[in-house]
Amino acid sequence: MTASATTRKRAESLREQIRYHNYRYHVLDDPELPDIEYDRLVRELEALERDNPEIVTPDSPTQRVGAQPVKAFGSVAHKMPMLSLENAFSEEELRNFNRRVVDRLDVDPGSAISYAAEPKLDGAAVSLLYENGQLVRGATRGDGTRGEDITHNVRTIEAVPLSLLGKGFPRTLEVRGEVFMPRAGFQEFNEIARAKGEKTFVNPRNAAAGSLRQLDPRLTAERPLDIYLYAVGQVDGGQLPKRQSQVLDRLQDWGFKVCPERRVVEGVEGCLEFYRAMGARRDLLAYDIDGVVYKVDRLDYQAQLGFVSRAPRWAIAHKFPAQEELTVIRDIEFQVGRTGAVTPVARLEPVFVGGVTVSNATLHNMHELHRKDVRIGDTVIVRRAGDVIPEVVAVLLERRVKGARIVKAPKKCPICGSAVLFIDEEAVARCTGGLFCPAQRAEALKHFASRRAMDIDGLGGKLIEQLVAVDRVKTPADLYHLSVDELVTLERMGQKSAEKLLKSIERSKATTFSRFLYALGVREVGEATASALASHFGNLDALVAADEEALQAVSDVGPVVAARVHAFFEEKHNKAVIRGLIDAGVTWVERESQAPVADGPLTGKVFVLTGTLAGMTRDEAKDLIQAAGGKVTGSVSQKTDFVVFGDKAGSKLTKAQKLGVKTVDEEGLKKLLADQ
Repeated sequence: MTASATTRKRAESLREQIRYHNYRYHVLDDPELPDIEYDRLVRELEALERDNPEIVTPDSPTQRVGAQPVKAFGSVAHKMPMLSLENAFSEEELRNFNRRVVDRLDVDPGSAISYAAEPKLDGAAVSLLYENGQLVRGATRGDGTRGEDITHNVRTIEAVPLSLLGKGFPRTLEVRGEVFMPRAGFQEFNEIARAKGEKTFVNPRNAAAGSLRQLDPRLTAERPLDIYLYAVGQVDGGQLPKRQSQVLDRLQDWGFKVCPERRVVEGVEGCLEFYRAMGARRDLLAYDIDGVVYKVDRLDYQAQLGFVSRAPRWAIAHKFPAQEELTVIRDIEFQVGRTGAVTPVARLEPVFVGGVTVSNATLHNMHELHRKDVRIGDTVIVRRAGDVIPEVVAVLLERRVKGARIVKAPKKCPICGSAVLFIDEEAVARCTGGLFCPAQRAEALKHFASRRAMDIDGLGGKLIEQLVAVDRVKTPADLYHLSVDELVTLERMGQKSAEKLLKSIERSKATTFSRFLYALGVREVGEATASALASHFGNLDALVAADEEALQAVSDVGPVVAARVHAFFEEKHNKAVIRGLIDAGVTWVERESQAPVADGPLTGKVFVLTGTLAGMTRDEAKDLIQAAGGKVTGSVSQKTDFVVFGDKAGSKLTKAQKLGVKTVDEEGLKKLLADQ
């Protein structure tokens, strides 16, 4: 039966699309589609040509692999073609592959074929040629028949031996492997690139391929590349073992790096067990994989099975569910985190990726949203790896629809209506309603009750979460209106515990101005800054009335902190909560505005505390130092004047000694405090 005009037209359209994406992937190293979408195009064309043999053309992508290499590199002819592998996406397809192997080998149908199994790395395939044990050439896979000469770049990869170890290697030995960029190196590389304002890579695979195609080997040497060898090509003047697994063992003996996860498994059940085990460990590996590869272990069986036009009959790649997919952004909304971070979230056309259906994906922050130029209506690549929150990786600009809408950061919190503060030096926008915003409620209460803040003994994190869950405590002021009858209904809270907690809450009402300010949880306001603000302004009204310029007159308060403090006290919700606390009986001694202690014995000195003091706690020592005009910080540096050490002092004391910083024990501190 002759193929219809519609079938012929669809086949030609598929060929054109595949050729284009081959060019983007193999020549430019800048793919536009995730692997799963490309695989769909190829599989559809294969099905059309299989059902309609008369429409197959000599230049169809199904008849040859890849595209021509760029002319900027020398061209290399592979004496043995570097072919791709057939893919299996289901257990049924794997079983069919195993059945074909058994049938072609004409062995007992009940016998289990031994397979060499290993992870399928998501990198760039290369060929390395050795003559008399010396590396003489490195080449890309290219179109499988011809590749590019990248010798100058592969020499920079430390895992590639320039000279082979031991003895017994063939006079001519060509090996094939996968160059990849480990995840940690990829993340670090992108962070450095962002800091320099340079282009970042979408994923480690693109990073590896792009690194190999640098004309300047010095640039490649700066990239954290690695390699695992997985096969042998041309061999002259020597013999190799008779099994694939033994060949890899021998390569390792000669100094090559091979994947440590490789195994020999028996039959299709052994393959499936390996597949499940690698799938469970996928996100724990130091490198990206997108499936596993099974190869008939016996080389004589491989020779007997032979090849089809595109792939060997004795090997197959068993793919994992795609971690990247294409979908459309229907909307972009904003969520508020526990610390007030306002995060853009993409609402997606539901898509199956990473083994689950995904309808939401994070855009991280406004900086990332604008950097990637994500708009409502865009077609995007979405990535999901393991339990990691799905993210929008990139936009397909060529598919952008007319009228795709740009999204701006909200001026008001979508949860509580408080102002959203966006500071140029930071990528994250934040809600200023810290004491009022329901999204931040639990974290704000935990901080408020902590030891160095209001010091409410017995009010732990789990108890606070229970109170928030039943909507009994909405702001810190509500804590001062709790009753015994309410508390005893909570988990692990008896009559005596409830009474004890209420006494602790009552005691916390008498505090200090600096503790109260610290307890409010204003972002960037730690204990030292709270103390400086309290000392400078003396009372709450003066602090609330201060503008940013007045706030910057305080020691250690710069533009960012001033903006945070001003925005916090400008918010009506926060003022209402503070008034509620005062009405509930929270008090402190106020005084007229005064500058920090200018004539104390420790004025201008910076201290660090470490170890256990005998006669006082470290908190008490800190209060004494600050009352005498000194400043206490948490880390040792050249700016540190004294390190006060006690029993079991740790690395801070060691660092102080290395830097030549003065160290004193508890008695030495008392002497410093006593000196007038």
